[in-house]
Amino acid sequence: MRQQLWDKTAIIFAVGIFLTFVAFDVIWCMDTTFASFSFFETYATKIIATLALAGVYALTRCRWAQIVVMALLDVLLVANLMYFRTYYSAIPASSYLEAGNLADFKASVTDSLRWADIVLPLITIATAVMAFRYKTTKRQPLTAVLKWWAAPLAGFALLLTGVNLCKGGFHKSLRSVRQSAYLCSADAPIFSVFGCIWYDITDAAEPITPEKQAEIERWLASQPKHQPADSVTEKRSNLLIVFAESLESWVLEKKVDGKEITPCLNRLLKEKSTLYAPNVLTQVKGGRSIDAQLMICSGLLPLMSGTYSSLYYDNTFYTLQKAMRGLKHSRSYLLTIDKVSTWNQGAVARSFGTDTIISYHDKRIGDASFFQQCREKIERGEVWKPGESVYMQFVTYSGHAPFKLPDHLRTITFPASIPEKAADYMTTAHYTDKAIGDFVAYLKTLPQYKETIVVIVGDHEGLASYRQELVGNPACRGLVSDKQLTPFIVLNSPVGMRYDKFMGQIDIYPTLLNLMQLDAYRWHGLGQSILDPRKQGVAVGSVMNVEGTGSDKEVERLKEAHTVSDYMLRYDWLKRLD
Repeated sequence: MRQQLWDKTAIIFAVGIFLTFVAFDVIWCMDTTFASFSFFETYATKIIATLALAGVYALTRCRWAQIVVMALLDVLLVANLMYFRTYYSAIPASSYLEAGNLADFKASVTDSLRWADIVLPLITIATAVMAFRYKTTKRQPLTAVLKWWAAPLAGFALLLTGVNLCKGGFHKSLRSVRQSAYLCSADAPIFSVFGCIWYDITDAAEPITPEKQAEIERWLASQPKHQPADSVTEKRSNLLIVFAESLESWVLEKKVDGKEITPCLNRLLKEKSTLYAPNVLTQVKGGRSIDAQLMICSGLLPLMSGTYSSLYYDNTFYTLQKAMRGLKHSRSYLLTIDKVSTWNQGAVARSFGTDTIISYHDKRIGDASFFQQCREKIERGEVWKPGESVYMQFVTYSGHAPFKLPDHLRTITFPASIPEKAADYMTTAHYTDKAIGDFVAYLKTLPQYKETIVVIVGDHEGLASYRQELVGNPACRGLVSDKQLTPFIVLNSPVGMRYDKFMGQIDIYPTLLNLMQLDAYRWHGLGQSILDPRKQGVAVGSVMNVEGTGSDKEVERLKEAHTVSDYMLRYDWLKRLD
């Protein structure tokens, strides 16, 4: 009976599926750590998933049905590998419903593929060829199925459950992996993609517990109290923030072959009224650009898994936009190249307190054309009307991966020894630098500029999985940074300074509260102003990576902030301030 249920064809399919999971883990771990292979769960989840998926043939005796299942599995796993190379995590359960966003990022999607990914479909093809070499046996009685297929499946599932219970349960076990500095990117190999999806679904449905509530309150009580900065004496009425797509700090103040990569920004950095912090650690997660807006505008860290913009866009948020409106009677504008539907940006903007949204749907216009159109709208009085105090937010696009500019927009060349990806990135940075520089030059001609702060930030790092390759290239030595750092530039700042210590993106929000003298606002965020002398020069990134120097207590507090912010978003904690 056993040989009939698990005939040669069934065994071939089972082996093929198991090898597909193993290949996925190996490819995934090549960009992170192979530590996951030392966990019992890594093997147990693969055996369980293999038995479950191989059951299609065991139950139906239809080879084509099993092949279709394997092909769909390949699509799922390759998609997660592509996602991981940018976001360093498996695809959150909620993000599968946002696949439509990819229509605007086809070039980036293609750029995320690697030759190693072809191994998965090749295993499926080889398995199919071998499976058709043998005859199919007839279906077996239900008792045989239960004995030789369902029983082992249930047995391994119970064993895995027991192991997880010893670690506090499935949710606690997976959460501890995600919060580990060394294993946070190993959740998919250890618990499988299916385990990650199940965790996201079930965790989102859990109500807040007294323990979580106490954890939030304890952390907030331990946070250094926000205070006005004594050095800020000049008042500013307008706040303009440029979110420069994928702009990293290492391109600033650098020359290649005698050419400045960002000459315009470099000149602005030398002005006495400029505040510049080059070592801002990227802390975005699955939402990327929209996560940057969350941190900088509202002082909250992103969800541990999933995107707040789709799950909790209608939460109560306390933001720079609302602070400007309440304390300076300002009007808020959002000007973006993205569609308002991308990452649900339109709904988020409304929740943040934005009054007017202007979206440019054609990404082919590029950053230079985008800023030119923004200038024209200011000149015509469509935005920033005379006598109006404003918060204005500009979101660029040209810096998006794969950093391929049309030939007519390329205004700089680099030596042939520079790797293509690095050259493309620097070429794009040079183009965006000129676009921003021209726009700032125009702003300086406006009479209201003297009362205006202009902030330029990189929304997140850009090189993603290419970083390690480029850092190891001799031509990029001393050029490309091995860290995920973005710039924080404040022009016409009431405090001119250079802050070379490490800080997180989460620290920008309270710093801007200081600079704009919005300290009376009721929400000061989870970060700490760099104008606060108590601030330690340390930050914890999105994958629990620690950069800078700080006490063990402070590092632990900053790590806990990611979990605390996750809870605050999930349970709409800030609504309590109402």
